[in-house]
Amino acid sequence: MATVKLELNPQVPSIPGFEDKTKIDVRYMVIAPFVSIHIYWNSELNEVIYEVEEPVLTEDDWKKLKKIESSMREIVNINFVGGEGSQEHLLDYIDKTARLLISELGFEIEESKYEKLFYYLYRNFVGLNEIEALMKDYFIEDIECNGVDQPIYIVHRVFRNIKTRVKFTSLEEIANFVEKLAQKTGRYISYASPILDGTLPDGSRVNATYTKDITSKGPTFTIRKFTKTPWTPIQLIGFKALNPAMLAYFWMVLQYKTNLMIVGGTASGKTTLLNAIAFFIPSENRVVSIEDTRELNLPRENWLPSVVRTGVATGGAGEIDMFKLLKSSFRQNPDYVIVGEVRGKEASVLFQGMASGHASISTLHADSIETVIRRLETPPISLSPMLLNSLDAVAVMTHAIVNGKETRRLREISEVVEVKSDGSAVTNTPFAWDPSTDTFHYRNESHVFKKIREKFGIDKGALEKEFENRTRLLSILFQKKVLSYDDVQKVINEYSKNPRVVLDRYGII
Repeated sequence: MATVKLELNPQVPSIPGFEDKTKIDVRYMVIAPFVSIHIYWNSELNEVIYEVEEPVLTEDDWKKLKKIESSMREIVNINFVGGEGSQEHLLDYIDKTARLLISELGFEIEESKYEKLFYYLYRNFVGLNEIEALMKDYFIEDIECNGVDQPIYIVHRVFRNIKTRVKFTSLEEIANFVEKLAQKTGRYISYASPILDGTLPDGSRVNATYTKDITSKGPTFTIRKFTKTPWTPIQLIGFKALNPAMLAYFWMVLQYKTNLMIVGGTASGKTTLLNAIAFFIPSENRVVSIEDTRELNLPRENWLPSVVRTGVATGGAGEIDMFKLLKSSFRQNPDYVIVGEVRGKEASVLFQGMASGHASISTLHADSIETVIRRLETPPISLSPMLLNSLDAVAVMTHAIVNGKETRRLREISEVVEVKSDGSAVTNTPFAWDPSTDTFHYRNESHVFKKIREKFGIDKGALEKEFENRTRLLSILFQKKVLSYDDVQKVINEYSKNPRVVLDRYGII
């Protein structure tokens, strides 16, 4: 295997919060031992800067690197480097090919210098060139490039929007990079088809443009990073995105196959919440998901993920859209159907499925339950008001500024009591966030709990006691720092089989 060792997943550091931005000065490793990130306050620019610190090469080293890269492009197996092999075998392939070429080119390169060159060969052939370090940074959520000679911006989990020192300085360079993104996603981009929507091998979502005709600063791209391990419900408590009672509510309603919609603006945390509450879907239940681009990462084995396929020929021949996938999903015996985002005609299939007893979770761009109902009733969706009665609850995620910092909160959970034939709706809001105190309140008795009691013949006191037990359990798990993916899933699965043992272990009964 490769003699040069790259640690592509170094330990995630703990980054403190900074009340005073001018005091920010943080450095951490993302590709050990070669690449670190330096985030600091730049007094000349009066802003926080994100800088990638890569190995320093001499002018002669750069010349040699260019010659080696040029020779490698003529002989490397593009499909292999494109991601078909394991990471270890890819690195070994690059290492052996590079050493062979160095010998044939007659270069004499010290091992310490070769290791630096090897990093750049990895970065440019296996990785994503100048942004590879950003892709490996655990703390980055989004990477945004607005064109040629424009600094790339990122959204950082701790420091939010930051300008980086990374940029593409020529039209050819950025066009080649966008072509590489297309190749990595398995999609096609050209002057004739200049917009790319796709998913990278690691699951990250890519949107890119290719020509100056549609983006005046040249090719652009935006990458929404994919979290390999989803946030657990307990971690969301730590982020103060919601409280234990809200999570206990989701736990209860998902057990009883309630139809739920998660809504909010762009990047408000809809998918994060969906991934987290999917922990509560009983492990034996079969889940089928349908998405435009892959974002869901559900912590379960009995899951069939489906992604739309764009047409590859004139007229869109071969296209498989969300409507077709959703129709097919109901023949796959799902206990839960999850739709990544409802936009058009697939909504009618989804709600007909709900009406016939297929439980579902979906997301939608909207800012309240009233907006949800209005969007579903009007074009291009145009659902019958009576069908909307199949929807049980709507969770509204929102961007929020708390103590001067941008964050996300579950603003409210509202329930559909009745949608009348004229399209007007009666709703109930059991949970709401108070922005003045940054606290969550259980305001009204749950209408969905009432429906569960009537449908399954459960005593009101027993259901309320179960809700209280789960709320206390989730609160104790947070207090005891039971946060990891495996640990949280283990407790939830065990509770579904023997709740008394779990409640006793945590001193609840």
